[in-house]
Amino acid sequence: MTASAVLVLRLAGPLQSWGRPSRYNQRETHHQPTKSGVLGLLAAAQGRPRETPITDLLGLRLGVRTDQPGSLLRDYHTVSDHRGLPMPSSQVNAKGIQKKTSPAKYTGVTKRYYLQDAVFIAALRGPEPLLEALEHALHRPVFPLSLGRRSCPPTGPVSLGLHPGTALADALRTVPWQASDHHRQRTQGTHVTLAATVEDPNGEHRVADTPDTYDLRTGTLYSNRTVSHTSITIPTGHTPPEAHPLPDTDPASGHDPFALLGW
Repeated sequence: MTASAVLVLRLAGPLQSWGRPSRYNQRETHHQPTKSGVLGLLAAAQGRPRETPITDLLGLRLGVRTDQPGSLLRDYHTVSDHRGLPMPSSQVNAKGIQKKTSPAKYTGVTKRYYLQDAVFIAALRGPEPLLEALEHALHRPVFPLSLGRRSCPPTGPVSLGLHPGTALADALRTVPWQASDHHRQRTQGTHVTLAATVEDPNGEHRVADTPDTYDLRTGTLYSNRTVSHTSITIPTGHTPPEAHPLPDTDPASGHDPFALLGW
């Protein structure tokens, strides 16, 4: 029987965008990394062409911890056809082909949504030999790594290492808090509670983000996986302020706290 392990990733960058079902002139983002996006990052690290099967990656179980949620950014811009042709509309005909705009429009408005200044911990559990190969590829990626979209490169090393024989939830509990220094300074206390999502066969929620392929010629179909939403409390790393002892009111000590009042 092949031993299991957990590969831990730090997904942080100025911008991230983890696709949601959206079409044409508006592209949404999920509030946390999707399985399709994370597996795509790993496939890029190994230099897999889009038409290469990803069956071995689909069995990996994913857990995500939100260390810094960031904020939503809307990118507004316009597009036009370089050939000078009218833009297609957002409506489709019975064959699923986009209709032409009527009257013809030569400039279209598009919206792209991103997460800015977000930090996530993604943990993948599966066969140790497979995860060892993926971890090695993350240090020497063949294709550029991206956080969802190609225009969203990560900052800093992605891999936080391999943890043999670790449970998925345990890995998310033990990895130190990865928020930015600015975010840490705004957080008080010695512990912080973070939202987490863990892939769980007995989970109560379904997420349709497991791809069957990345081949653009055939298109990607997404299947459901079940997850559980939870929260994890970990140390912030802050040093607690020194405690100031109360004045000694023991009569045997010879100290009288009310002496200055003349009592």
